[in-house]
Order: sequence, then structure tokens, then C-alpha cells
Amino acid sequence: MFKVCHKTDIGLVRETNQDTCESGLTSSGIAWAVVCDGMGGANGGNVASSIAVETIVRQYHAFFQSDQSHADDSAVRNLMVSAIHQASTAIFERSHAEKSLSGMGTTVVSAIVSNSVAHIAHVGDSRAYLITPDSAKQVTTDHSMVQELVDSGNLTEQEAKVHPQKNIITRALGIEPSVMVDYNEFPFEGRSVLVLCTDGLSNYIETNELYTFSQKYGGQELAEQLIGKAKDGGGSDNITVAIVED
Repeated sequence: MFKVCHKTDIGLVRETNQDTCESGLTSSGIAWAVVCDGMGGANGGNVASSIAVETIVRQYHAFFQSDQSHADDSAVRNLMVSAIHQASTAIFERSHAEKSLSGMGTTVVSAIVSNSVAHIAHVGDSRAYLITPDSAKQVTTDHSMVQELVDSGNLTEQEAKVHPQKNIITRALGIEPSVMVDYNEFPFEGRSVLVLCTDGLSNYIETNELYTFSQKYGGQELAEQLIGKAKDGGGSDNITVAIVED
């Protein structure tokens, strides 16, 4: 049986928390998690991330309750991509209906884990890391300006980490009428751990450090230790993490 948990923290600098997250287990033992990092205006980011999580979770629940516990991988993929598209549309329509929310948007990284497979969909720079007994690796690619510079060979990975424009993302939910969603599947078995997080954590931790923490801690304690690590590093942003363990 999988174990799932999530935790969010305002950090040490921001006056509001614009991250939103949820996670859970279905009655048939399927694990799921959604993490969003909102942006825009005084409270637009909070509204955008909340709409995204509520919309996606609602779609997940409807799917799971329709006796889809043995759905194949393509059905899960369609569910995840469709849910994110619906969330993006809902944010876009709300931002155009309320002037105070104009321009709001959010990142998303979401996971569904079942039948020894981790299904991951994302938009923006919120990340997923897959940790096995032997190693840890980032399994999402940031939709960001600096990542594009790294991909084109104009910036090294190390330079990207300290680039002044590292927070500029190239994709987000709610900004345009439609959005492109990245989706991948990975084997998930044998004491694996999946960590979903916002850049409030990933900006303060290296992948090898994530592996070390996962070997020492688990569950809610791992989430708390990771958030503590980000705060020790400065905590300049909201910090959110969701964890699925085999």
C-alpha cells in the first residue's frame, strides 16, 4: 500500500502563500497528488492555484469513483491531461471575468501512481523527482527561460541555478486559452519515493541532497525536513512538497 502526504509553508519572506496542494489514496489503493504554484497580483496567484487543484482533484475523484481502478495507462494519461486543460480553461475564464484577477496563472505538477507505474503531468517549473534505493533524479523538465538556454547550450546547469531570470516560466495554466501539457510514465516499485515540489524547495536543494534526506526520513517527517532545508537556505518563496512512497 502506498503512503501519501503533502505540506505547504509560506516561507520566510512572502506575505501570502500562493501555493496549493492536495494528495490522497483511493479505496482501491491508487495514490495521487497535485502541487501548484500560483502567480499574479495581490491574491491572483492564490486563486489560480486553488482553482487548478480543485478542478484537477474533482476530475480525479469522478474518474476513480467510476470504477476505473484497473484503467490502462492511456486512460490515466487522458485523465491527467484533460484535467489540467480544464483547470487552465477555468483559470483563464475567471481572470477575464474579474479585472482584479487579470493575468493570474499557475504551474502544476501532478502524479497518479498505480500498478507499479508513476504517471506524471506538469506545466511550468514545479518539479517531480523519482527516488529509488540507488539514486534520485529529476523526471520533469522545467518550462522556463533558463531551461531553454540550457537546452540550446547557451547556459550550463550551474549557471542556470544562479541566473537572475531563473524564475521566468514559459508555460503556465490560465494565461492563454490552451496550454501544452507534458506527460511521462516511470516504473515505481521496490521502496521508491516520488517527490513533487514547487521551486520554493527545488531552488534550495540539490538532487543528491534529496536522495540523502529520503534515506533518513519518510512521510510527513521527510516533507517537514525538506521544508526546513529550504528555510535554512533563505526561504524566499512559498515551499510546497507532496510525497508518494511505495
